[in-house]
Amino acid sequence: MGRAYQNRKQSMAKTADAKAKVYSRYGREIYVVAKSGGTDPNGNLALRSMIERAKKDQVPAHVIEKAIEKAKGGVGEDYTTARYEGFGPGGVVVLVDCLTDNPNRTIGDVRNCFTKTKTKLGTPGTVMHQFDHSAIFSFSGEEDATLEALLMDDVDVTDIESEDGKVTIFVPNTESNKARQALINAFGEIDFEVDEIQFVPKTATPISGDDVATMEKLLDMLNDVEDVQSVYHDAVY
Repeated sequence: MGRAYQNRKQSMAKTADAKAKVYSRYGREIYVVAKSGGTDPNGNLALRSMIERAKKDQVPAHVIEKAIEKAKGGVGEDYTTARYEGFGPGGVVVLVDCLTDNPNRTIGDVRNCFTKTKTKLGTPGTVMHQFDHSAIFSFSGEEDATLEALLMDDVDVTDIESEDGKVTIFVPNTESNKARQALINAFGEIDFEVDEIQFVPKTATPISGDDVATMEKLLDMLNDVEDVQSVYHDAVY
């Protein structure tokens, strides 16, 4: 699981230099989370987590503040979530999460990415079952002590990994707040390297040769679509 997750993180990192796109994505997500759950980070844990993630990705404070102020005003775009499922080269499964104010535009843009790479956009439900909807936490710590703290608070841990002094924990997305609080209760305030809810592939699909180039092109095209927030896949190469 961890290897597939890291592979996905590496693929997304290729767009990190496109700062305007990164800022726009965070701005949308912060706006939506603040509008739906409240603009006070102390009372809206999802917003607090989103802000912390944005800061780690070096999103300027004014971008964060502008999104929250827009949510406070109650006016602005009405974004809705959209999720698309498809198949990449070599049997790779792909999930594309979007925030959009124009679903017809978004589905057209996403379909175009699959069409131009000669891959296939599927129907809802075709690949969802091949991913776990997981909350992921990564920080400096010890595996045994971390696992004990989570189990003591009855957190359902689906996977835990430890490497170079970093512990990475996977729990069901519904256990996110419970797991975070259990860790804070046990170890105090934690500087989480990762604190996210993601779709993690249950298996890995190795690809090579021309399939790698096709997969790279598909990911690049999807990440260039304005409404695309996240892309998940099970490719390993």
